[in-house]
Amino acid sequence: MFQPNSPQLLALLVLVAVLLLLEGLYLVWRTYRGPEAGHIAGRLSGHASENNPKLLRQRKASRFPLIESMLSRWQGAGRFTLWMQQSGTGWHPSHLLAATVMTGSLALLATQVLMHAPTWMALLAALLAGGVPIAWTARQRVRRLRAIERQLPDALDLIVRALKAGHAFSSALQMAGEELSDPLAGELRLTHEEANFGVPLDRALVGLEQRVPLMDLRYFVVAVLVQREAGGNLTEALTNLARLTRERLKLHSRVRVLTAEGRLSAWFLSLMPFALFLLIFTFNRPFMEPLWQDPIGISMVRVLLTMMLLGVLWLRRITHVRV
Repeated sequence: MFQPNSPQLLALLVLVAVLLLLEGLYLVWRTYRGPEAGHIAGRLSGHASENNPKLLRQRKASRFPLIESMLSRWQGAGRFTLWMQQSGTGWHPSHLLAATVMTGSLALLATQVLMHAPTWMALLAALLAGGVPIAWTARQRVRRLRAIERQLPDALDLIVRALKAGHAFSSALQMAGEELSDPLAGELRLTHEEANFGVPLDRALVGLEQRVPLMDLRYFVVAVLVQREAGGNLTEALTNLARLTRERLKLHSRVRVLTAEGRLSAWFLSLMPFALFLLIFTFNRPFMEPLWQDPIGISMVRVLLTMMLLGVLWLRRITHVRV
């Protein structure tokens, strides 16, 4: 068992950080200069051989064999991969896990070497730093879904106009995918291409609903599926859905404006203790050392962090209003 601040532990952390850095550099090189990148560039320039063309719909599991084998044994790997796809970052789950391990290891190494902090504080810093890539990915997912939600009423109106002009539903999807902008246009184009490649339209729409877990889009898919099974006026249903979606978005924007002050206060109260800690630690480090060297200080920090976590959850519950 390694002792805190021991040379063996520091050497192990340095080794892990160097290995992760080399793996990251290799991944960047392979992405832009590797054989696969050259093959894609050749296909785009028209120099690749087309003697045996074929259509593939396959997602590579990972470029990290070890992480790939670990993900293959995890039952929730499919849901995690879908969550990553919904973020629109282009990352594979293995990339996110590698970034999490790398940032956590670097934070652990910096805390041990620069601050000479105890093991529990170094582990806490590593945990917080490792959560940064996950939080960033979750934020990108929320932003992408919100962008799709804002684009949905215009997409429904365009589909309705195409249906009234006499186009088929698949042609209306194609028109919406060409006229709109990403990210919704990409999802509609993918749905249309799946239907053209032989996937039943019902299954393609269900796949769209799984890739974009929005309630309004689910209503759109249900309306189309019900109309295909039982008949009915699809244009009227989509027109009403577009109107209701716009009204809900207006109400949601109004609620966000009314709760803006509370959300700003919640962010300020949540970040102020950490900012004060960094400020005092920078200018008067001996004054803060009892917090992780004295047993009473350690107990105080644990209690305060627990109370802060409960306060943050409570403030989020107050300022988060579902519409």
